Amino acid sequence: MTSIGGAEMVDWNLAVATATRLVKPGPEVSREEARDVVAELRRHAKASEEHVRAFTRMIPEGHEPQDTPVLVVDRAGWIKANVAGFRELLSPLLDKMQERRSNTPGGAMLGAVGGKVTGVELGMLLSFLASRILGQYETFAPATRELPAGENGGGRLLLVAPNIVHVERELAVDPHDFRLWVCLHEETHRTQFTAVPWLRDHLQGEIQSFLGATEVDPSTVVERLREAAQALAGGRPEGEEGEPSPSLVELVQTPEQREILGRLTAVMSLLEGHADYVMDGVGPDVVPSVADIREKFQQRRARGASRLDLALRKLLGLDAKLRQYRDGERFVRAVVDEVGMDGFNRVWTSPNTLPTKTEIAAPAEWIARVHRKADS
Repeated sequence: MTSIGGAEMVDWNLAVATATRLVKPGPEVSREEARDVVAELRRHAKASEEHVRAFTRMIPEGHEPQDTPVLVVDRAGWIKANVAGFRELLSPLLDKMQERRSNTPGGAMLGAVGGKVTGVELGMLLSFLASRILGQYETFAPATRELPAGENGGGRLLLVAPNIVHVERELAVDPHDFRLWVCLHEETHRTQFTAVPWLRDHLQGEIQSFLGATEVDPSTVVERLREAAQALAGGRPEGEEGEPSPSLVELVQTPEQREILGRLTAVMSLLEGHADYVMDGVGPDVVPSVADIREKFQQRRARGASRLDLALRKLLGLDAKLRQYRDGERFVRAVVDEVGMDGFNRVWTSPNTLPTKTEIAAPAEWIARVHRKADS
């Protein structure tokens, strides 16, 4: 766990060990039941490919996009995969911070201690999330011996079996329908990135720009955290039109980062909303109880698991992700209703045809910009 100039900024091995130790155990299942769940999820993931492609019409007939693996994992497997992804994505920022620290007297010693502290903190966060994620398309997934990925930096689709079983039991829904419903959502994400070749590089560029604007001067970071704490302690009012007050994560951002985050928020709202729209659109034909599942799942999303869950979601800005599902789905539905699925698919033409944050809330503005100008 060393690098040029001293210890790494994050002890990644410690992050994995901490998260694996702290994560809650999954639901009780017999060995035979576990095998059946894994086998069924793999079948559903395969079947979802054709369902999603036929509904979205994103992949032309006769064109086979780059393949990416589907992995059914437990909570520890999800943790290992995400630590590998974080390490890959954050390496430019951490390298910059490492260089800054190596030129500071005593920086190597501080780096060794700080790396372990950060490793523990990251592990605690991942232990919280590892019991809540049902599935995930890892866009920036480096291949490892245990966790294969697509070629040339391609992603992988993860289905977290114990979490899926836990939620289907909690909601008292048909387990076979629920497993297929989850697979439809995650397969839509895989289709988005395999059918739109430029999307991964565009998203990575935006994220790297966001990270590149991060302040690496410790005194500056401390000052921004102090300002954020004062704003929160002062009961910062809600924004215009009932917008929620910003999270701690949002408050410590620079103005440049807020601008980039606005673009990222629009893209993520599109991707998440599109996946929700597709899973419900395909649902009636292949998931008989889709209406019951959607109603119960929406209620679960809204209420959170506990007071602690609600507090952590607010602190970490996870409430924003819930808004992305809702706002993005409304955008997709409005556009498809107006211009059809093929008309909506113009959104994948280039980065210039992606909706802005304003257009996500006002689909008619996106239609006017992309369709009426192009058709005039």
